Order: sequence, then structure tokens, then C-alpha cells
Amino acid sequence: MATPSLLLYIDRNLFAKKVKDSNPAEQKDPGWKLFGKLPPREGPLKDPKKIQKEYETKSGKAGPGNPTSPRQGVRKNLDFEPLSTTALILEDRPANLPAKPAEEAQKHRQQYEEMVAQAKKRELKEAQKRKKQLEDRCKLEESIGTAAQIWNQEILPNWSTMCTSRRVRDLWWQGIPPSVRGKVWSLAVGNELNITHELYNICLARAKEKWRSTAVLTTDTEDVLDSSDRESSLELIKLDISRTFPQLCIFQQGGPYYDVLHSILGAYTCYRPDVGYVQGMSFIAAVLILNLDTADAFIAFANLLNKPCQMAFFRVDHSLMLTYFAAFEVFFEENLPKLFAHFKKNNLTPDIYLIDWIFTLYSKSLPLDLACRVWDVFCRDGEEFLFRTALGVLRLYQDVLTSMDFIHMAQFLTRLPDLIPPEQLFQHIAAVHMTSRNRKWAQVLQTLTEQKRSGARLSGAEALS
Repeated sequence: MATPSLLLYIDRNLFAKKVKDSNPAEQKDPGWKLFGKLPPREGPLKDPKKIQKEYETKSGKAGPGNPTSPRQGVRKNLDFEPLSTTALILEDRPANLPAKPAEEAQKHRQQYEEMVAQAKKRELKEAQKRKKQLEDRCKLEESIGTAAQIWNQEILPNWSTMCTSRRVRDLWWQGIPPSVRGKVWSLAVGNELNITHELYNICLARAKEKWRSTAVLTTDTEDVLDSSDRESSLELIKLDISRTFPQLCIFQQGGPYYDVLHSILGAYTCYRPDVGYVQGMSFIAAVLILNLDTADAFIAFANLLNKPCQMAFFRVDHSLMLTYFAAFEVFFEENLPKLFAHFKKNNLTPDIYLIDWIFTLYSKSLPLDLACRVWDVFCRDGEEFLFRTALGVLRLYQDVLTSMDFIHMAQFLTRLPDLIPPEQLFQHIAAVHMTSRNRKWAQVLQTLTEQKRSGARLSGAEALS
């Protein structure tokens, strides 16, 4: 007995041959020889009924005393076109071939029914999956709407008295609704620098004037730009803007937010010429632009970068950066001793992956929606949460990382997976304990800073002596 796949192959070829034989004119087309096939022999074609009769005579199935049954011998010359390739096994053979035996026909019918049942099962499973996704989306939208109402009606009008309450902190951890995110960030970051909208306009005007002046400079007058003047970094901004969230296209040249991002970064460079523009700033400014009006985004941007951790990194204060890395390693060893030992064995230091994460506040490393959730809690807890998030990422992927060598670990951490489940990551972040020997983050950082200062004083005294 032939296998079902062989029967299907035979039936397909016979069907194709029947179609070819019934259309001889198509074979005489000049293009027929392109496929290496010879044209059919010249001569009259036999009638399919005559071929069937000759076959019956030779096989002894037909005769005056034994007429062929209509169901067994002579079959209808069906000109059919199957609905699908799978359905070919249910079709009758052409009239010039013997009919399928009843057992074989039954087997084919059973196979076809099984295929149909499996297809229906797959369709049902996919429909159930789509239904669940729709239900989850509806639930999420409903919960976001409810949360936005609570923030707008209860929390924001009473911000000073409610922002530190347990209930608000719990809501904060779950993620701030996008419709109120900008307001909450502005309130949480504050405005210690007392920047006004007017000051932003002044800084922006100075940046535009600087851009105009540098545009008319020729190569002969390049020495006009003092290399020590950080405002000269204005020209670097144009190069970086096009690299900011390229998948969104809204910050590319010609996009709706290109000029806005350009203006904020230029205004900041003139506001803080001692810092200037540093790569990574564009991502922070872009996230703020997506959630705040232009002037408010600038105010939040300037105040964010004025925080001790951000200022240490953007001013490239190597001594302070190393202190932050040392503090991070204290909690790394405390929470993930096995992975910490693996990193030490492979000489993978925190600066390899932490610098990029801290510089952009994870907005470049994590999916944008997840990065915004990290920003939510960062605005609440401060710099400590940036390093806690780093430990959460390492905890999430510790099984993968422990099986890698230095090169693969560095590649993985500098380009995290595109799909990171938010709830799963925040579960790992929540499991991180930011205490070491009953000391919190700020205490560990302070201790390390004092040790470094005292060490520097001792080395200075020895040098003098």
C-alpha cells in the first residue's frame, strides 16, 4: 500500500498531466522550451473515453458478459478545480485512470477530516489568544483610566500632603498614567534652580545666535571658536538628534519634534557652558518632550542634570564615577554573589554597561514604555533607583549571563533584548535589597566618598614629605 504522501504526489502529477493534455495549444507556446521540456508529439489526441475502453478491454474487466459498473469502471470525466492542495486527496481520479479502491478512498477521507480538525483547532486557539489579548488590553485601559482619575482628582490637587503617603507610593510603583506623567515628573523633580520660561527663551535666543555665527564661519576663521568654550559643542547636537529614538522618526530632520529637541539641547548648552552638550543628553530631553511642553521640559531637564549623580557623569568626574561604581558593587555582591563572582572572574567591570544606562536614564537601553516606568520611580526615589534597576536587570538575566564569557556578556548588557516583560522586571527590582550590613545606599556612598578623600589627603601628604 502506497503512503498517503506518495498518493498525494501521484494524484497531483496526474491532475497536472490531465490539464496539460487537455490544453495542447499552451505547450506549443515558444516559452515552453525554457523549462527544458520537449513539445508533445504531433498527431490526433485520443478521446479519454476511448482510452478508458482500451484499458478495460486489456484488463478483462469489461465485456459483453461483464459490463463495467458505473461506480467502479467508467467514471465521469470531471473538470474540477480543488479548493485547496489538501483537498486533492478527496477528489476522484481523472476518467482515463482506474477509480480509487474504497479502502483507499476511506483512508484519504479520514486523513482530510483529521487535517480539517487540526486546522479548526489551531484557528480556535488563535481566536482564544486574540480574545484574551483584547480583554487584557481593555482591562489595562480601564485601570489606566481609573488611576488617571485618582491622580487628577485626589493626588495632584493635594500634592504636598499626599505625595509621601503609602497609598500614593504604591500607585507610583504601579506606573503613572501617561496623561498625568509629565505633571507628576515636574512636581517630583522640582525646580531648585528657579528656571523660568523667560530664562529658557533667553538661552534659546543665545543658542540661535551662536548657530548663526558658526554657520557663516569659514575654515580660515575656525580659531574664533575657543576649544575651552563648551558652547562650541552646539554643533555636536545636530549629529546626535538624528540618532535619538530613530525607530519613532519624530526626532529626525523634518519630524515634528526635531526643532523642539534641537532648541532644548541648544538652550541648555548656553545655560550651562561649563557642562556643554554630552552624548546621551538627547535621549533624556526627548523623553521629557514626549511628556511635557517645551519650556517645562527644559526646566525639568536642567534640574534633572543638576542632580549629583547626573552631574558626576555628565561632567566626567572620574573620581566620583568610580565611587558610584564601587557602591554599586557592594550591593551587587550582596544581592547576586554568584553572578558577581562570575563578573570578577571575567574582569567585567560596571563601567562597561552602567555608563550607558546612567547617561540616558535607561531610555536608550530599555523599551520606551518600560523606561518611562523606570523614570516614574526614579523621580520618586532618586539616584538609588537607577542602581537598583541595574541590579534588577542583572537578576532577571543572571542565568543567561553566568553561561557567557566576557565578550558575550558585554555585548548582551550593552544591547539588552528588545522585548523585556515590564512586570517581570519590576518583580526582580522589588526583590533587590538596597541594604548592606544595615547601611543604606546613601550611607555606603558617603562612606566610600570619605575613604577616597582621606586616601587622597594621605597620598598628598606623602608626596609633600
